[in-house]
Amino acid sequence: MKQDWAWSKPLAGTAQTRRHELEQPALAVLSDEALMARIGQGDDAAYQTLVDRHVRQSTGMATRILFSQNDAEEVIQEAFLRLWRHAPSWKPDGAKFTTWFYRVIMNLCIDHKRKIQRRPKAFVSLSSDSQEATSLVERLPATDDSADQMIEKAQMKAAVQQAIDALPQRQRLAITLCYLQEMTNREAADMMDINIKALESLLVRGRKGLAAQLETLKNEVRQK
Repeated sequence: MKQDWAWSKPLAGTAQTRRHELEQPALAVLSDEALMARIGQGDDAAYQTLVDRHVRQSTGMATRILFSQNDAEEVIQEAFLRLWRHAPSWKPDGAKFTTWFYRVIMNLCIDHKRKIQRRPKAFVSLSSDSQEATSLVERLPATDDSADQMIEKAQMKAAVQQAIDALPQRQRLAITLCYLQEMTNREAADMMDINIKALESLLVRGRKGLAAQLETLKNEVRQK
């Protein structure tokens, strides 16, 4: 993951860059909440530390929701800019920083999905994200495959991506947070602002929906 995106707030000159390098080890031991307090006071080094700490996981989460690396980077850029702007007025109020920040990302992803044109269902993507999605619902055996078998697996991976994307929005988010992002049910429920029972209901319906769609898609692939 590149660390020089536009939202990585630039340090103003050699002296400030050197200060960041010296402070980074000390800042690394601070909690997210403590870093936010320092960012609220205009601490560039604390901001960069928080970016470095969360950029990979947050981009992964956005990519799994949007199924596009470029779209995910656009969303994460906006999320970190909002983090910087809201830091002076941010108060934990008993909630973890990650609960607040990943909820910001989730809402930005939802808004972004509404703005972009929905991908045609016939579109086949062989991105790395489809491979991650496949591991959630189906693990194909590792064998010495022929070319035809490898193509079939690639088609199934793309089909999994399509199946997840076709789920109702809240089911897709629940599946993404709990199984792809590996959050606990409590963390995912807090982020979605629902209770545990409601989350578990979304997960059950989401799994059933995925299983039904994948069985249909698998049969279609095998018949070709």
